[in-house]
Amino acid sequence: MPIKLTRRRTLLAAAGASALAAATYGSAHTASRTTPSPRRLAAGFPDGFSWGTATSAYQVEGAAYADGRGPSIWDTFTREPGRIRDGSTGDVSVDHYHRYKEDVALMKAMGTRTYRFSIAWPRVFPEGRGAANPKGLDFYDRLVDELLAAGIEPYATLYHWDLPQALQDRGGWEARDTAQAFGDYAAHVAGRLTDRVRHVFTINEMQTFIEQGHETGNFAPGLKLPRGRLNQVRHHAVLAHGLAVQAVRASGCLGTKVGPAENIATALPAVETIENIKAAELATRELNAPYLTVMMEGRYTDAWLAKAGRDAPRFTDGELKIISSKVDFVGLNVYAPSQYVLASEAAPGFTPVPFPSSHPHMASSWLLLGPEALYWAPRHAARLWPVKDIFITENGASAADEPTLDGAVHDVDRVMYLRNCLMHLQRATAEGIPVRGYFLWSLLDNFEWADGYATRFGLVHVDYATQKRTPKLSAAFYREVISRNALA
Repeated sequence: MPIKLTRRRTLLAAAGASALAAATYGSAHTASRTTPSPRRLAAGFPDGFSWGTATSAYQVEGAAYADGRGPSIWDTFTREPGRIRDGSTGDVSVDHYHRYKEDVALMKAMGTRTYRFSIAWPRVFPEGRGAANPKGLDFYDRLVDELLAAGIEPYATLYHWDLPQALQDRGGWEARDTAQAFGDYAAHVAGRLTDRVRHVFTINEMQTFIEQGHETGNFAPGLKLPRGRLNQVRHHAVLAHGLAVQAVRASGCLGTKVGPAENIATALPAVETIENIKAAELATRELNAPYLTVMMEGRYTDAWLAKAGRDAPRFTDGELKIISSKVDFVGLNVYAPSQYVLASEAAPGFTPVPFPSSHPHMASSWLLLGPEALYWAPRHAARLWPVKDIFITENGASAADEPTLDGAVHDVDRVMYLRNCLMHLQRATAEGIPVRGYFLWSLLDNFEWADGYATRFGLVHVDYATQKRTPKLSAAFYREVISRNALA
């Protein structure tokens, strides 16, 4: 799901104006002799490239009280005055729970080959753990069968932020027991669905639900924790990921593949020189220190631990081994660059370049334009942690989406955004970076967390009063991209 404010919040403190000017002059002066040779792009994407869309349970399903589902932290949060921009909830949303057949038909008409959905933990375990709800996975059984009948491969996400409220009442992600409960939940789901669902994502966007939900209080559960407690939450989340990887391997069918879906904080070289590219890699590793970096390396970086000081999380070597359990792929949610950087001879080896106030953005102010992030994010991941299979698990854009009198939505701004992002992603695949698929966020307009229904990301317009679905111009664009396996 799209990140609200997170990208801006991950910016490092910028250096003084004189140092920045000197670094800029130095990089520009050497660019002509250090810039890698440009390569001609391949005609399209690799054969077998997977094109799909993505949604999440709380944002689209509705049916909040159906078939034994328990309350989640978002059910609680949305009922607190002032939390949601338009005062709405996800109780009904776009009613995907009952309209999934119509939505699968929309996917098929668009030509998508994959669908990434999330499973609602409180549907499966209303109390978070203990006795499973007998009807908890029935909806997902039906959905998976419908997808397969339409020739669409299902990709499941185990956690997209809807923690059972019962677990929050017992400490939520501050409690190590929540990580263990997540592992048990993962084992149950894997045992039920992996005869048909062969790709499982553990946790979606740790960075967002932790920092927005436990530091700023903008998202559920609405906490503003001090640094020490916040870092322990981070540790419990990556531990939960590792336990889920082990659970899927132990309980899933042979051949099931598992990995994370993280909104990688991406540093881009402000000028594409060898020195600046190296600096961007260093910055990306540090920006992701408590998330992807520790998951892929099995250790927190020295710089991150030094900065945390007494507020560093408590952990054991055994937990680090669990956290770094081998994954089959890495999912990257990429919307915008986190920062641009220039090389620096002083530690830590890079200087952040602040975004000017004039930097363009999409309808959401946090969604700064920087389509080259779709090249650098997977490139960094492949070079920092040799990753053999990468998926872009989310990418998309908010737009005004004002229907014409006949109900059409000509979202040319979203088409512009997607075309530019895919151009840079095509550069990545042309250079052999192992990106295997792309999931566009999102299939449908839906409940956009703290924005409620005031912000739209869908390829399909939804009239929330009638639930009428209308494909937008961007859906036609995406259909052409998929049919050609190349930019349209």
